[in-house]
Amino acid sequence: MSILDSPIDYLKGVGPARAELLRKELSIFTYYDLLTHYPFRYIDKSRIYRIDELRGDMPYIQLKGKITSIDSVGVKRSKRLIASFRDESGTIDLIWFKGIRWVKNSIKINHEYIIFGKPTNFNGVFNIVHPEMDLYSDSQQLSEFLQPVYNSTELLKRKGLTSKAISRLFLNLIPLLENQIEESLSADIITRLNLPSRYESLINIHIPKNYRDLNRAKKRLKFDELFFFQIHLFKNKITRKKKFKGYKLNNISKKLNDFYNNCLPFDLTNAQKKVLREIRNDVMQSIQMSRLLQGDVGSGKTLVALLAMLLAVDNGYQACLMAPTEILSRQHYETISTYLGGQDIKVAILTGSTKKSARKVLYNELINGEIDILIGTHALLEDKVNFKNLAFVVIDEQHRFGVAQRAKLWKKNILPPHILVMTATPIPRTLSMTLYGDLDVSKIDELPPGRKDVKTIWKNDSSRLKVLSFMREQINLGRQIYIVFPLIEESEKL
Repeated sequence: MSILDSPIDYLKGVGPARAELLRKELSIFTYYDLLTHYPFRYIDKSRIYRIDELRGDMPYIQLKGKITSIDSVGVKRSKRLIASFRDESGTIDLIWFKGIRWVKNSIKINHEYIIFGKPTNFNGVFNIVHPEMDLYSDSQQLSEFLQPVYNSTELLKRKGLTSKAISRLFLNLIPLLENQIEESLSADIITRLNLPSRYESLINIHIPKNYRDLNRAKKRLKFDELFFFQIHLFKNKITRKKKFKGYKLNNISKKLNDFYNNCLPFDLTNAQKKVLREIRNDVMQSIQMSRLLQGDVGSGKTLVALLAMLLAVDNGYQACLMAPTEILSRQHYETISTYLGGQDIKVAILTGSTKKSARKVLYNELINGEIDILIGTHALLEDKVNFKNLAFVVIDEQHRFGVAQRAKLWKKNILPPHILVMTATPIPRTLSMTLYGDLDVSKIDELPPGRKDVKTIWKNDSSRLKVLSFMREQINLGRQIYIVFPLIEESEKL
């Protein structure tokens, strides 16, 4: 067993009582958990500022000087302690609202102190509230390191486990780590990307000597997280292709040909044809397809999805399309029903508002294979919804559905259906590899003839009146406008 697996109880400075608090409050059970409890910011204590250098936007800083006077001001809840602190360049007030009696008794007038805190500008005058204070001696050395600040909780702080105390635990842990941190990347990757070792990174993230070491440590740890996440996704993708068999849809017969030749509302763009070929090549094999289809609003994703679903229908199987809201589901239903008007293909819709009596009829038609294409919301995931032979699933706006929800659709069949995920969100190649490494990616990068480009313009709240004026102009020209307003609580019906 590695020393990193040791229970946190055994680390010097912890003990049973503190260990129980660390487990409960921060989920720190082992030395490794403590090692990966990273600081959320750092304080630079390598420099002492002068009072006349203070600015309103400064972070926490150090000053060196003497407290020349101290006084209590106010009564009861408004009572506060104010000390006058002076260096060779000026004077600043130090203020305490808590622990007034203890602070007053501990301060030594006209003794030199190093104080540390965040300067605040109030009515043109700087002060520091609740500063850290240490008596200064000539032998005292400034810190060579950036001081880490760790997340703690009120309960931990009351028990003495402040950020500083957690930092001291790391000082006890680090001497135990030599030869205990295994390297997780190959020497080739480390050299090629000029990364520090894993050991160096884990030390420097907690005790950085300078910003260069800190930034290199951050880069390495972030790279590790992304790199192994991608490997996990790629492994899942390879496993899926090897392990999961899919429906073989290699028959193109009358329904698809009739629709393609006689009912298409417009000619497909070259980009749409390319994506259809990619989908067809996938589903002609006995391997489950899992593909992401990306394209701007108006690029014709729904038509491509319909043609793909007709591949399943032509082979004697069922298809479904799942959208995140009832409004979007009904739009898809009306669009697809219009496209397929006159065809011997039954399309149905199921949402949260579908009446109980209509649901019973739909459930029976679905399990008997009378419904070819089912469109709906999350309602499609309900246990009562069972297909006769679902072979193709289209999911609109993937980010609104979790992996577990997708998996529910898989379990409605003996074989998992082919999955086509659609999104209008622009996703750069590197980001798509990060977020959708388990999916093959297709892109419709061409709009149908006559379709204008979508312009996206960002305005802040100060431009509200200009935006309203622009809306009035568009309405006066006979155009339409719709406003998407985010709800705090999402609702399928709304």
